[in-house]
Amino acid sequence: MKKRVIGFSFLFLLLNLFIAFSHGKSDGMCVSQGGRFPPFSSEGKPPKKVGKGSRDLTLCRLFRKSTCCNAAQTHPALMSIRRLASAGEASQECLQLWELLECSICDPRVGVQPGPPLICTSFCDRVYDACSSAYFSVDAKTQVLAPCGIKEFVCGRAAEWVPNGTELCRAAGFAVKLPDDKYIDMEEASCYGGKVSLDKISDSWKASRFEVPQKAESFGILEDFRQWVQEMTLSETVSWAVGGMVLTSGLLFVSRRKSHNQRQKLAAIQRTARKLDGKINQATPPGSPGSRKGSRR
Repeated sequence: MKKRVIGFSFLFLLLNLFIAFSHGKSDGMCVSQGGRFPPFSSEGKPPKKVGKGSRDLTLCRLFRKSTCCNAAQTHPALMSIRRLASAGEASQECLQLWELLECSICDPRVGVQPGPPLICTSFCDRVYDACSSAYFSVDAKTQVLAPCGIKEFVCGRAAEWVPNGTELCRAAGFAVKLPDDKYIDMEEASCYGGKVSLDKISDSWKASRFEVPQKAESFGILEDFRQWVQEMTLSETVSWAVGGMVLTSGLLFVSRRKSHNQRQKLAAIQRTARKLDGKINQATPPGSPGSRKGSRR
């Protein structure tokens, strides 16, 4: 009888350990993130490739080969970028980093984990440095900090709403993975925006660049951009990933336009690449706080 009790106790202990170990896991299936993020239509299914055309993503197309997203997730992200570019008065670097942050929900490694996207502290800090002077407001529906819209009456610079990158990501509806000096590599691997995450994003971009039509490649922009990427160091991985997200989607878009629009778009891409190259070679200045929180006008 005593042996039987011990046996049941041992099995009970194993069961508890299994539950504790598997808590928060989704077995690689899409799990809606909750909060301000629209639910996945692919809930309970593995990430999949998104077809082009009407079903294509409106943003974050770098992840179209494997993602839980559809237009329901990318359209709000696109609107956020547009507001940031207009009423938010954001810099180019801020726009690119905010796009990368918003696209975290479409990363297949993020989409299979429950809860809001888990962002690395180091990446949140970089977003804050670039966006501290851009204008934000509290969204009336979601009650999260979002880029200021044209109809918003109360807008303030990010530095006036929050003191650092961790608080910015949290206020914007994301979860933040706090660093641990003893396990820094493990911390970076388990969150979005760390070196491991951005290396994988960069690899995805390198694979997707071969999908650019030959007609676009004949303009010579791809060779220039590839050379620009090859000259980058590991410390510039973030800028590499951001450039890939923005410029690759632009090149794919070029193939659908007439020749006149193609030349215009490619010229804009070349200018953007030069600006990105220049910014990479400069130290990013800390964002300076603006006027008092309240109406900008």
